[in-house]
Amino acid sequence: MLVLALFAVSLSSAPVKAQGKTKIVWFVGVGTGTDPQQQDAQKKVVADFNAKSTTIELEINIAANNQAAYDALATLIASGNPPDIVGPVGFSGSNTFSGSWADLAPLIADAKYDTTQFPEGLVNLYKTPEGQIGLPFAVFPSFLYYNKDLFDEAGLAYPPKEWGKPYVDKAGKESPWTYDKLAELGQELTVDEKGHDATDKDFDATKITQFGFVQQFGAMRNDMSAFGGAEFYDAKTGKVTIPDNWKANLQWTYDGIWKTHFIPNQTYSSSKTLGSGNEFQSGKVAMARTHLWYTCCLGDLKAKWDVAALPTYNGKNYVTVDADTIRITKGSKHQKEAFSVLTYLLGDASLPLLNTYGGLPARAKDQTAFFENLDKKFSDKKTWSVAAKAFDFTTTPNHESDFPNFKKGMDRFTAFRTLLYSDSAAKMDLKAEIDKLQTDLQAIVDEGKKK
Repeated sequence: MLVLALFAVSLSSAPVKAQGKTKIVWFVGVGTGTDPQQQDAQKKVVADFNAKSTTIELEINIAANNQAAYDALATLIASGNPPDIVGPVGFSGSNTFSGSWADLAPLIADAKYDTTQFPEGLVNLYKTPEGQIGLPFAVFPSFLYYNKDLFDEAGLAYPPKEWGKPYVDKAGKESPWTYDKLAELGQELTVDEKGHDATDKDFDATKITQFGFVQQFGAMRNDMSAFGGAEFYDAKTGKVTIPDNWKANLQWTYDGIWKTHFIPNQTYSSSKTLGSGNEFQSGKVAMARTHLWYTCCLGDLKAKWDVAALPTYNGKNYVTVDADTIRITKGSKHQKEAFSVLTYLLGDASLPLLNTYGGLPARAKDQTAFFENLDKKFSDKKTWSVAAKAFDFTTTPNHESDFPNFKKGMDRFTAFRTLLYSDSAAKMDLKAEIDKLQTDLQAIVDEGKKK
């Protein structure tokens, strides 16, 4: 990681004139953008910009992977030589580098840039005490991906394609589409090496070859927010509390992994059978809750698949939404030129980039073209109306909302998720571990408030 960080520093030394042009460095990796296919699309965008610009030379610096990108960017910022623009990056990545982002308001005013092309609510999403530190770019609602072949093989009806609709089985019987119903189907779709499903008395949980459900590329706060958003930290009182709906999600997940076995533990997830961590893409998982950006990573899936509405919890749908943008660093020595590049990436280059990132355009007028282009990527049309309507059920607060000592706190959430899926969790005291998580987060927040 240190080697990568030092390499990144050398790439983004102080901006210089390149062949009479101002060099602007674009850093990629803190969010999406490191996948090989994404790299090709990004490099083409850079080449197209440089072919047209007479005053700016755009250079892209792509980290080796998402994990390494954080150390690399931290080193660049600490060295006093940050890249000019960073992204796409979501709230979590941005909050990790809180205080590093430029206020775009003066640049917007100077360029007379039209922000009314975006929904006002999305523009306001990036307004903070530090100013307008971003502009809308990509939004990624969550929903359910499902493997049609595995449902057909089990003789089961598909999940509902409309939000709020019931599950209708092959006999026409309706059931509320809840997470308990998903768990029921998940067990029927979980199969061991002898063909017994998880409802069969002869089922062998040590030799599972197919699973019913996965939180694809999940993160703990995101996973828990499937049962509703929550402000676990009260800024007024300074108190940390793990809310009851999150505890309910953790119990549901724990039972799914260790009691009913329709969710793979980490040992299974990292196996070659389940695609070494890309479980749904392996073709051995029937359902996956994840975001629109996952369309980037389904290239090797041979099965037929589609998308469906998420189940309800306590009668309501909850949709977590990731939102990515491209930011200008406060330390950029050429912010005016960087803003010119930013408006290009959010404008002319937005659809090529959003198509490779799998992000729904913030501009409503671009969404139809986005879905049409997305359909060209796959062999059959998907029910993208599910994604378009998902925003009606957006979970608040955002699952990546800021809090004191953000990075350390998020690391603690990650450690809890690692424990939950590890082999040792089979016999753990879930309530005690949740209490410990709350205690640890309180100490982390208190530490952050003292800095």
